Amino acid sequence: DPEAIVAAVFDVLGATAGGEPPGDLAGRTVLVTAGGTREPICPVRFLGNRSSGRQGHALAAEAASRGAVVDCVTTQPGSAPVGPGIRIIPVETAAEMADAVVGLAAEADVVLMAAAVADFRPVGVAARKIKKEGGVPEIRLEPTMDILAALGRCRRPGQVLVGFAAETDDLRQNAEAKLRAKGVDLIVANDVSAPGVGFEHETNAVVVLDDAGGVVEVPLADKREVARAVVDAALARLRDDRSPNGDDT
Repeated sequence: DPEAIVAAVFDVLGATAGGEPPGDLAGRTVLVTAGGTREPICPVRFLGNRSSGRQGHALAAEAASRGAVVDCVTTQPGSAPVGPGIRIIPVETAAEMADAVVGLAAEADVVLMAAAVADFRPVGVAARKIKKEGGVPEIRLEPTMDILAALGRCRRPGQVLVGFAAETDDLRQNAEAKLRAKGVDLIVANDVSAPGVGFEHETNAVVVLDDAGGVVEVPLADKREVARAVVDAALARLRDDRSPNGDDT
């Protein structure tokens, strides 16, 4: 529809259809991670996951449309949003994402860790393609850096840190456990086994938990609409002077 086209154009330009800048994130810096990391086994194969980066990219586009300067660290740069205020930082592995995120996080007012980061990587990477004639290979794994937990330990006062949890069972319980363990303000959790939710879908359904016991449920919707709800929750926390890590802005 023409209305959708016009809205999309204004979105890229960072303005509303009424011509006024959105403003509620003006002067703020938002760091977003998106996509699934790839941990190489050999020059041909890797360990990965099904994340498309769509939800992270929707978050980046939403924050930029509301006036923020956005750093988007993504494993899917080809499908990342473009426009004023968005800087794309392409990465592939968990280590590359950790390096990029740690370097940028100190200046961010809001950090949205939407990427699906590998928990483990091969200890060694074969220099050549592993051939099946050599038999079943033994691949030893080692843990990757827990980026979210590291950010939780070293974030500056006033920064809002948002984690994401893709679950297949016990959604609320697992999300609450991650919220406590990582030291974040908010956790955005979804059940990726549910129809139309999560990986490789244009839609998503999430529950947003905060460390004060608050719960916001977002039913199945377009990922941009979900992004809007998540950014709203992060902005509310940014303005919340009750936060032990917050300020009174």
